[in-house]
Amino acid sequence: MELYRSPYEAYPFLSDAPDDLRCDFELMTDGLASLTGLLRSRVEDAGLREELLWLCELIYHMNPALRTPLRVTEAEKERLHAAVERLRGETRGRCHRFVLCQGCEAACVAHVLRVRAKETVRLLYRHLHQGRPVEPLLLDLVNLLSDYFFHLALRLNAEAGVDEVDFISRSY
Repeated sequence: MELYRSPYEAYPFLSDAPDDLRCDFELMTDGLASLTGLLRSRVEDAGLREELLWLCELIYHMNPALRTPLRVTEAEKERLHAAVERLRGETRGRCHRFVLCQGCEAACVAHVLRVRAKETVRLLYRHLHQGRPVEPLLLDLVNLLSDYFFHLALRLNAEAGVDEVDFISRSY
């Protein structure tokens, strides 16, 4: 059976073989960048808006990294790590273990971004398990994104006067 390719295909790699995860990664990073833009529209702090715009651009620079050489630098990773540590310090004491994903709208979008970043990390590991290369820097960056969005959610809830709600697992 010959694979039909629509002349209106929205992206040239959509018909790639199912075990080729490069397009999936590109779609996931496109989603991360798009949601980062949505979150930015919900944030009023000028410094945070500028940081989110930088993150959106950084995510798009990561986008082709499974197909082409990674064009993100160690210095950008360090900048992201510093932002995570800043947010961690600003939110110290806001949660002790797990929190429910709730609160103000911006914090909820940040929680969705946190999960989407973890899904992207999982896809990168699947790519590695298939014997395909992934730059360690890329794995570090996407993991840091998840941490960033978690601590940003805590900060946004704090700014909105919303208390975190602890999640007490019945399993752990």
